[in-house]
Amino acid sequence: MKKPLLWAACVLAMLGGATGFTAINPNLGPVPQKANLKLAPGFSATIVADGLGAARHLVVSKTGDVYVKLSKLKDGKGILHLRDTDKNGTLDKQTAFGDHPGTGIAIKNGYLYSASNTGVYRYPLNAKEEVTQTNQPEEIVKGLVAKTRDVSKSITLDNKGNIYVTVGSPDETCFDANTGKGIMPCPLLDSVGGIWQFKTNKKSQSYADAVHYATGLKNVVGLNWNNQTNTLFAMMHGRGQFHERFPQYYTPQHSAELPAETMFEIKAAGADGGWPYVYYDHKQKKKMLTPEYGGDGKKTGGEKALDPVAAFPAHLGPNALLFYTGTMFPEKYRNGAFIAFHGKSSELQKGYLVAFVPFKNGKPFGDYEIFADNFAGVDLVQPTGPIQHRPCGLAQGPDGALYVSDDLGGTIFRIAYSAKKTETAKKN
Repeated sequence: MKKPLLWAACVLAMLGGATGFTAINPNLGPVPQKANLKLAPGFSATIVADGLGAARHLVVSKTGDVYVKLSKLKDGKGILHLRDTDKNGTLDKQTAFGDHPGTGIAIKNGYLYSASNTGVYRYPLNAKEEVTQTNQPEEIVKGLVAKTRDVSKSITLDNKGNIYVTVGSPDETCFDANTGKGIMPCPLLDSVGGIWQFKTNKKSQSYADAVHYATGLKNVVGLNWNNQTNTLFAMMHGRGQFHERFPQYYTPQHSAELPAETMFEIKAAGADGGWPYVYYDHKQKKKMLTPEYGGDGKKTGGEKALDPVAAFPAHLGPNALLFYTGTMFPEKYRNGAFIAFHGKSSELQKGYLVAFVPFKNGKPFGDYEIFADNFAGVDLVQPTGPIQHRPCGLAQGPDGALYVSDDLGGTIFRIAYSAKKTETAKKN
């Protein structure tokens, strides 16, 4: 009798992505798999889903269901709804819907919001925060720029009916190859390199309907509204090409170490992060004039631009930002920031990790720490094989567990804390 059941499950698995019907996840065993991550004592990690495709940002519903956004369509679908049907810790039931790939996803006030690379859709949720009308999303934002690179759109929502959408720049420097200098003012900033604010209850909005909430941010993928401070926080990917274009000022080491990846707090509309005119040097702790606009590695600039509230080593690629509000983790993590780093620092020979920044009174307090490591699965100093996982998205479960998505292997990790484990370790 078991063979027909197994055959039926396989058929469902094959049909699920193409039709939007539910399928059994064939990539997991009957129990959650232990993840080989490096964590502090008391913490443990399990793999709760695998083989999902290019899993970008994710969100967990109040019932524990997980919605995952895919940057590449899988069987024609861009959103996965995952559920643990037998409550054994594995997300064994999968429903696919939505015909748009992308990065951003969020739940707020009875809707699931999903970003494509050019706009934002929303789906009504029922009382269990389930999408019941998968084929009828409302398009609330359209026409955003998406060119050759940095096309992803991250989203977050405040408590006043606004949604914030990032638009990255396909050009790192606003450089004019004919003159060898940066264009002043940079014409890209009218439609990329910033964050735009839209209304959540208005359909078919475009740039003309938006508030240009922040400019001078080359590419923001990690974005979140902080309910404690009632302000927007953004993580900017820094630029590159210092030594390649300006060897008279910058060495290869400078290119490896600069500029910092930066965290900004945006308190009101009209904020300016300074790109492409300045960058932040975390070694000197100064905003520096970029070489395209007259800098030489020594000249400061951007007096009117935002100062970062935190800075991190170059090229780590911050792809998600989450403020922890749960009670599962120890008190030190409350209201602090978790950051998923998608890249690698050649200076530190570290990367593909989740970091934690403690907060006090709504501000970063003290140095960041590596919270979860070894997603790469290889020695990053002397790698002997391919990278296995690259953290991309972060979400908090209703019980306070932390979920991490991986857009390389399509894996979802769940990180939990048990005080009993810590107490036992201390006694031993």
